[in-house]
Amino acid sequence: MADHFLQTLMTPPVLAAQREYYGNAQVPPRETTSDVLGEEEVGFIEARDSFYMASISPDGWPYIQHRGGIPGFLKVLGSNRIAFADLRGNRQLLTTGNLSKSDRVALFLMDYPNRSRLKLLGRASVLDARQHSDLARNLAPVSTLARVERVFQIDVESFDWNCPQFITPRYTTGEIQHLLTPLRQRIQELESELLERGASNPVKETST
Repeated sequence: MADHFLQTLMTPPVLAAQREYYGNAQVPPRETTSDVLGEEEVGFIEARDSFYMASISPDGWPYIQHRGGIPGFLKVLGSNRIAFADLRGNRQLLTTGNLSKSDRVALFLMDYPNRSRLKLLGRASVLDARQHSDLARNLAPVSTLARVERVFQIDVESFDWNCPQFITPRYTTGEIQHLLTPLRQRIQELESELLERGASNPVKETST
């Protein structure tokens, strides 16, 4: 259930906006503790090859960052904690700096082909990989040569699944190749059948 997610975000201004535009407001869920990640959420999280994460600057500006990697680079470490390795990049450290002042983050995890979206609210901490080498090694993607500089740990407080209505399906190169595999196999089968038929029924030449 996403009771804690809705209870957190259905603030008085949100309820006032609902009343202004729709004449009434939704009833906020009762006070709850953190939403607990279930098997469906864990499987969805660990199957992603990218996500979007929002943090807040000290001046109150939201900043959204895209993170990507091989499927499974975002790991569930147990309970409601997720984590990923922060590799050497452009050295701006905008999210890292923001989190030193406010640990609140929001994540969007997208499955475009299946039009699914999981929203997470949590509190993040940034760990120096030099001081947490075992954890950094565990989170480091196998296929990359980039050095892990930091580890992001996020304690998920709440989540919610979104309606798929306005999610446009998109496919990665790997997903397209997977979809094309049976079609290519069928083409090869048909080509083989044509060759066999041609061999068993050769065209006779006629003289003129």
